[in-house]
Amino acid sequence: MLCLTIVLGACDQGDSLDQIKAAGEINIVTRNGPTTYFIDKSGPTGFEFALATALAQDLKVDLAINLQFSLGAIFRMLRRNEVDLAAAGLTLTSGRQSKYPHTEPYYQLKPQVVYVAGTYRPRKAADMLGMSLTVLAGSSHADSLIALRDNGLEKLQWKEVKKVSSTELLSLVAKRQIDLAIIDSNEFEVQQGIYPRLRVAFDLGEEQQLTWYLPPGSDNTRLIARINSLFSRLEESGEMVKLRELHFGHASTVSRMGSHTFSINMNKKLPKYRGLITQVAQEYQLDWELLAAISYQESHWDPLATSPTGVRGMMMLTRPTAKELNVDNRLDPLQSLRGGARYLKNIKRRLPNDILEPDRTWLAMAAYNVGLGHLEDARVLTQRQGGDPDLWADVMKRLPLLQNSKYYKKTRYGYARGSEPVTYVQNIRHYYSVLQWEGISQNTVLPPIQIEQYLPGSIKASKLSAL
Repeated sequence: MLCLTIVLGACDQGDSLDQIKAAGEINIVTRNGPTTYFIDKSGPTGFEFALATALAQDLKVDLAINLQFSLGAIFRMLRRNEVDLAAAGLTLTSGRQSKYPHTEPYYQLKPQVVYVAGTYRPRKAADMLGMSLTVLAGSSHADSLIALRDNGLEKLQWKEVKKVSSTELLSLVAKRQIDLAIIDSNEFEVQQGIYPRLRVAFDLGEEQQLTWYLPPGSDNTRLIARINSLFSRLEESGEMVKLRELHFGHASTVSRMGSHTFSINMNKKLPKYRGLITQVAQEYQLDWELLAAISYQESHWDPLATSPTGVRGMMMLTRPTAKELNVDNRLDPLQSLRGGARYLKNIKRRLPNDILEPDRTWLAMAAYNVGLGHLEDARVLTQRQGGDPDLWADVMKRLPLLQNSKYYKKTRYGYARGSEPVTYVQNIRHYYSVLQWEGISQNTVLPPIQIEQYLPGSIKASKLSAL
């Protein structure tokens, strides 16, 4: 049973495994952001939220999420024993581990110095002297800068800000209000589509590990062992890989120029067609952001687009497909959108029932691009090679093999340009994510509030299917 409560302030003490089970609830503090926890139209989501949900389900207790907006507040809740643990994308540092019990690491990332393309690019720490540099207060990035200053860069200066998210830091750089910011690599990859002019100047130091921290001065031995066991089981079963792919797998697939062009079109062209896209999405029970992402990938929202092979319109329909879908005028954006949405829904219905969301959508989009026959060939190859033919992450590795005679001569439908549907789907996933996060970031509710509507019935199975 999972019951989600979002609260602010003190929670009942539950700083050991026995106390958590007795209370029937585990209290976790996290941050609001694209890599940790946020709310979309389906309810709570995010990589850290998914892991916390898995832990609550493993312990057979309810989950209470406490949102904080600064690192200092997160560790303050730990020191006061107000929560059972912090699951907030926190790196393992010597200073923190000397003060707080922690789990085994579950993810690796790199701290990266971010700047605006076309401006001066520092290539090493010494190049940052004289530049305006900002980091989150109390972060491991601040610790790294202190170490640099203590080891020869005495003139290195920076500003530490409280109650600011990584999104806001990136926005400050994008608006050129500051020269540089230090961001974790996973957070930058997920958000670069929103800020396409931002680039990584260089990696600051070595790879760092993420961990969960627990309250000091409490007996957390059994709880830590239980969490470590969960992490190990998720890794061994492949579920951890699925979660990472679900939340981060699309982040680095679109070129920088592609992201920049998408950002321009999102502001200039999308508003003209958003109403039509939303209308058609509602008619066919699709997310409007998904239909917008597909139509952008197909035509860059150009209803008059025409390819050398004769496909035309907003959704780039072939003449036979348009006839099959009763589309009389492929250049009419409403007809084209309806035809494309209907075609995608038809493909999804024809896929095996065992394929669950979100993989069902990704595989259907691959078939939209390359055809159901070639998709089935790739799924057969996936199964032969020991992969899961129902998972996009596994099938996308085999689709390019359809270009290799060693493999395609043994398939039913033969050769296909298998790399194209992979690029097609991953681009759409990226655009879809940018459109979703753009809307969420513009409507973020700063003070945490009680959100009773987000109970288990509101949390779609697709959000938890990877657990």
